[in-house]
Order: sequence, then C-alpha cells, then structure tokens
Amino acid sequence: MTASDLRVVRGAALLKQAEALRGVYVDAFCAPPWNEEVERAAEFVARLRKEAFGPGFTAVTAGGEGRTSGFATARTTPARLPAGRCYQQAAAALGAERTAAWLCGAREVAELAVRTAARGTGLAAALLAAVAADAPGGRVWLLTSVRSPRAVSFYRRQGWTQATHPAPEGEGVVVFLGPRHPARSLAALPQ
Repeated sequence: MTASDLRVVRGAALLKQAEALRGVYVDAFCAPPWNEEVERAAEFVARLRKEAFGPGFTAVTAGGEGRTSGFATARTTPARLPAGRCYQQAAAALGAERTAAWLCGAREVAELAVRTAARGTGLAAALLAAVAADAPGGRVWLLTSVRSPRAVSFYRRQGWTQATHPAPEGEGVVVFLGPRHPARSLAALPQ
C-alpha cells in the first residue's frame, strides 16, 4: 500500500463512487463480527449522499483497476451531538463537559471499511491515518463497538487512546481519541 493508492475524494466526485463504496460496506460489515443486514448498506449510501457536502466532510478511497478495496469517511462533529448511531452512549460515558470539549467541533471518523481480501495489508491503517491527518489541532475521534475486539485492538495499535470503558459484558461502544488529540492524556487517566 502506497500513498499514491489513496485518494482524497469529496462531494460529487465521491457520490460517483457510491455503488463501489456500498460494495465495500457489504463486504466489511455484513459478515462477522458485525453481521449487519444488507439493507444497512443502502442506509449508508443514503447517509453518504446527505453528508458528502456537509461541514468538514472528507473521504479517502483506495483501489485500482476499477475495484475499490477500502474507504474511510470523516466529518466535523456538530456542537450538539446528533441522535442515533450510539452518540448518546458516548456522551453518557464521557459526560457533558468532556463531550463538548473533546468531541464537538472535532473531526469524527465516521466509517472505515476494507474488503476482506485486503485485510492484513496495512490498508486500514493507511486509510485511517489519511482521513485523520489534517484534523485541526489533532482533534480527531471515533466510535466503535466492543462487539469486535479486533477493531478495538486495531485502534489501540494505531496509537489511538480509548476514552470510554463500557461494561465488561462486552456490550456498548467505545470512544477513541486520535494520536494527536490534545485530550489524550486526560482520557488515559482512570475515570
């Protein structure tokens, strides 16, 4: 994987790739451990069409010869967290003050997906680094589910700091702060 294999794509140019991204989404998330229904891929494309022109939206795609092998998307988190997508769990775990200071106005990595065939190649790490690279002040974060210990472990290996700790039963979501996020040292303290 080289930097030349990655492309930053925004707006209309990204929407031209919507079907290819949907295919990557199905490959990545409709299999274990996520086991999402295929209909969720259509919801992802609808969300993408709405967000592609929104504040701070950016995407990085990877692939060649007509086949997209992975992508990452990010956006600026609004001052008030939206409903859905587990934001309320994250806000409850962090508290209102930390949510506002650490997440709101920061770049949120919304999606990171890599085709099964491209796993273990370094592609996910390259996509994550590329979509987070120019986050203002290093303020970048993401949510993931503890349903996938592999995902949680991946983000830790990439230098991301786990800022929330869900119940030990393995349910819920965790917030990770990026490697240059100014609140990393605060998040690493016992909560």
